Amino acid sequence: MAKSTTPFSRFEWMIAWRYLRARRAEGGVSVMTWISLIGITLAVAALIITLAVRTGFREEFVDTILGANAHVTVYARLTADETGNMTRDIADYDAWAARIAQVPGVTHAAPLIKGQVMANAGANNSGVQVFGIRAADLAAIPRIADPEEAVGSLDDFPRGIAIGSGVARELGVYLGDKVKIISPNGVKTAFGTTPRVSVYEVVYIFTAGRWDIDQTRVYLPFEVAQTFFNKEGRADEIEVMVDDPERITERIAPIMAAAGENAAIWTWRDSAGAFLRALDMEDNVMFVILSVLVLIASMNIISGLVMLVKNKGRDIGILRTMGLTEGSVLRVFFLVGASTGLVGTAMGVVLGVLFAVNIDYVFAVVDYIAGGGVWDPSVRGIYQLPATVRMGDVLSAVSLSLTLSFLVTIFPARRAARMNPVEALRYE
Repeated sequence: MAKSTTPFSRFEWMIAWRYLRARRAEGGVSVMTWISLIGITLAVAALIITLAVRTGFREEFVDTILGANAHVTVYARLTADETGNMTRDIADYDAWAARIAQVPGVTHAAPLIKGQVMANAGANNSGVQVFGIRAADLAAIPRIADPEEAVGSLDDFPRGIAIGSGVARELGVYLGDKVKIISPNGVKTAFGTTPRVSVYEVVYIFTAGRWDIDQTRVYLPFEVAQTFFNKEGRADEIEVMVDDPERITERIAPIMAAAGENAAIWTWRDSAGAFLRALDMEDNVMFVILSVLVLIASMNIISGLVMLVKNKGRDIGILRTMGLTEGSVLRVFFLVGASTGLVGTAMGVVLGVLFAVNIDYVFAVVDYIAGGGVWDPSVRGIYQLPATVRMGDVLSAVSLSLTLSFLVTIFPARRAARMNPVEALRYE
C-alpha cells in the first residue's frame, strides 16, 4: 500500500536534488538543465532590460518636455484688432497671468512672445525659435535655469540673449560673441516690408537635454522681443506651470475660468499625447513579445523533464513499489523543473538589473565597436539611451517567469506520477 508523505518533505527534496545533479552517464539531464537555466536567465534579463529602457525613455522624454516647455499654454481666441486685422495677441497679459497664478495647483504664469527667425553669425546661419521672456520667468524654467550643462549666467540675461548649445554650435559662437537676429516681418516702407535685423550679445548657453530644444531655442528679454516683433504692449501667450503635470486635465477648467471666456488652452499632453500613446502601445506589444520569449525559454524545462522521466523510469517504478505515492512523485519532478525556473529567474534578475544600471557603459562599448553614430539625437530627441529600474517592472518579470516555469513543469511531472510501476520495471 502506498505510503503518504508530507508534501515537499526532505525526502522529496533529496531525490529532486539528485536528479538535478545527474551526470551525462546517468541520462544527460544536466545538459538540458543548463540549457533551460541559461534560456530562462537570458529571457528574464531581456524582459527587465526592455522594461527599464521603456520606463527610462518615457521619463526622460516627459521630463525634457516638462522641464523646458509650458505645461499649459493660454492664448487669446482669434479676434480683430483696431486696424481690422485678425490676431491672437493678448493686450492685458499681466492681468491674465496674475489671475491664472492664483489658481490652486498653478506654480507659475508668465507672458511670452514667440517667433520664427533667422540667426546669423559671420557666414553661419540657422533657423531658430525666439522666446521673449522676462529674466525672472526664465529662471523658473527648470531645464534652462538648471540644465545639464551651461556656460555663462542668467544674471546677464537682461543685456543679451540665451541660446541652446546646438544653436551655438551651428553658428560657431561663444559667450560674448554677437548674433544677428533677422525677422522677415520687419518695417513697412513704400517699397514693401524690409526685414528687421538686430544684433545681440550671447550671455548664456544651455544644454536642456533635448536635441530639438538645444538646436533651435533662443531666449530674448521680454521687452526687447516686444520691440523686435512689433508687439509693444502685447504678448502672444501665457506660459503656465503646474505642480502635477500628469494631472493637467484637472487644472484646465479652473485655468480657463481665471483667464476669461476669450481664452483658449493647449496643454503639454495635446502636443505630446500622440507620441506618448504610441509609446504605451509599443510598451504593451514589447511586453507580449518578450513574454513569448520567456515562455519559449520555459518550454525547455519540459524537454529536460521529459528526458528525465524517460531515463528514470526504472527509478520511478522502484519508488512506487516501495510505497511512494503519485503525489510524491509529482512533487519530486515538479521540484526539479521549478528549481530550474527559480534559479534561472533569479540569475536573470541579477543580469538584467546590472545591465540596466550600467547601460551607459555598455552602450558606450557598443558605440565604440560600431565606430560611433549608433545613437542619433536628431532622431531620438535625447542624447543617450536612458534606463530606469522599477521594482514593479522587476516583479512583473519575476511573476511572469515563475508562473510560466511552474505551469510547464506540471505536465511532465504528472506523466511521471501516473507511470505504471509494473510497466516501468517490465523491461528493466
